[in-house]
Amino acid sequence: MPYAKLTITVPEPVWIGEISRSYSEARFRVLAATANDSTGVARIELIASDPEAVCEEMREYDAVTDLTVFETGANRNRIQVETTMPLLLTSIQTSGVPIETPFEVSDGEMILETTIPQHRLSKLGEQLDEFGIPYSVEQIKQEIESDELLTDRQQWLLHEAIDQGYYDTPRRITLTELANELDIAASTCCEVLHRAEERVLKEHVREARKTQHNVPARAD
Repeated sequence: MPYAKLTITVPEPVWIGEISRSYSEARFRVLAATANDSTGVARIELIASDPEAVCEEMREYDAVTDLTVFETGANRNRIQVETTMPLLLTSIQTSGVPIETPFEVSDGEMILETTIPQHRLSKLGEQLDEFGIPYSVEQIKQEIESDELLTDRQQWLLHEAIDQGYYDTPRRITLTELANELDIAASTCCEVLHRAEERVLKEHVREARKTQHNVPARAD
C-alpha cells in the first residue's frame, strides 16, 4: 500500500485555520480526534509563547462550544476542544481514511501522513476537492526506503518511549503509563510501537544478513 504525505490548507472559515494563522508560531498537535457531520472533539497539545492567550481567543469562536484545559506547562497547554464545525475531520473521515494521531496544524496548514490503499487515497483527493479544501501531495511511496524506515509518528513515539525509560532494564515506565503520559490509547501506543519495533528489527536483520553474505569465507 502506498504511503502518502499531504499538506492540507485549512479553509479560512474553519476556526483552527484562522487562529493558527493569527498565531503563526503556535503549533497545534492533535493527540486524538473524532467527528461526525455536526460536532467534533479533539485533544490538543498547544505549543505557543502564550498558550493562555491563544485559549482565550479560541473560546471566542462561535464554532468552539467548549474548551477545557487539562494541563499547563512552560509554553504549552493540553486542552480538549468541542466544536460544531469539524469540516476538516469530516472531509477526511468521509473518504474512509483513518485519521492517525498525532498530527499537527500550524500556520493554517495540516500535515497528514497515512498508509492506505490507492483507491482510498484517490477518494480522499475527491473529498477534499468536493469540500473545497486545497492540498498538495508532498510524497507518495509504495514502500518506505531504508533511510526513511519509520513514519514521523512512529519515530515520535519510539523516541518518547526511549526518553521516558520504557526500554530501560528495569523499565522506568509501563506501556499504560506511557500512553497516559502521551494522552493516547494504550492499544494505539502498543500497536504503533510494535510496528516500529518490527520495522527496525527486520531492517537490522536484513542488513546483518547482507553483511554476513558479503564476508568472504576463509580456509583455516
